[in-house]
Amino acid sequence: MTEPGTGPVQKGGAGERVFIRLGPPPEEPNQFVVEGAPQSYPPDVQARLEVEAKEIIGRYPSKRSALLPLLHLVQGEDSYLTPAGLQFCAEQLGLTGAEVSAVASFYTMYRRGPTGKYLVGVCTNTLCAVMGGDAIFDDLKEHLGVGNDETTEDGSVTLQHIECNAACDYAPVVMVNWEFFDNQTVESARELVDSLRTDQPKAPTRGAPLCTFRQTSRILAGLPDPRPDEGQGGAGDATLAGLRVAQENGMQAPEVDGQDKSEAGDD
Repeated sequence: MTEPGTGPVQKGGAGERVFIRLGPPPEEPNQFVVEGAPQSYPPDVQARLEVEAKEIIGRYPSKRSALLPLLHLVQGEDSYLTPAGLQFCAEQLGLTGAEVSAVASFYTMYRRGPTGKYLVGVCTNTLCAVMGGDAIFDDLKEHLGVGNDETTEDGSVTLQHIECNAACDYAPVVMVNWEFFDNQTVESARELVDSLRTDQPKAPTRGAPLCTFRQTSRILAGLPDPRPDEGQGGAGDATLAGLRVAQENGMQAPEVDGQDKSEAGDD
C-alpha cells in the first residue's frame, strides 16, 4: 500500500504505519523551481542569447567546457538560474538537463531565486566574524528588513552571508556583486547599502566600479567589460605585510634538497 509521494507503508515497532517520502524534499534549496520563473525564452531573447553563446562556446575545444560561462550568461538574463536558462544551456551544449543542473547546483555563485540589482555578501567565516562580520550581518538584516538570501521590497539589494570572501587580510569584508569593500564596520556597511538603494553606489575598496548583478554575470560569462581599467587590481598593503617583514629580517624559505640555488630563486 502506498500514498502519493511516499514509498511503501511499513510497520513501526508499535504497529503504526510509517510513510517514507521519496525524492528530494519540496523545500530543498538546490531545486531550480521558483513560481513564475520562465520555462522558455521568447524568440528574440533566444536568438540574441544564441549569438552570444556561439561566441563563448567557440573559445573552447570541447563544447561542454563552456557550461560555466553559459550559466553566467543566462543568469545575466534572469538574475538567477531558471528552467528556461538551464534548458538553453543544455540545448546549446548537447547536454541533458540533469547534467546541467548537477553542475549548476554545485556552485554557490549561481543563484536559485530572483536576485536584486546588488547582491551584498557579508563574510561570516571565523576571522571576519570575530572582527565584526556577524555584527555587520545582523545589523544589515535589521536595517534592510530582510533575512539571509532575501531581497528588499524595492528589488535593489539581496543580502546573504558568505562563508569566505578570500580576503582575510582585510577582515571584515563585504562584497557587492563580487567587488570588495574591505575593513567594514556596522556604520560603513549601513552607508554602503544605503548608497546602493539610492543607486549611487560607493566605489569598491579594490576593483572596478560597481555595475548591476545582471551585468556582472554577463562579464563573468566572458562578454566585454565596459568598466574603466584604472589599475585597481593587485595586492594591497595588508596582503604584502608578511612579505615585507620577511624581507626586512632576511627570512626566506628553506632550500629543497637536490635543487640548486638558481632554480630556487626562479619562483
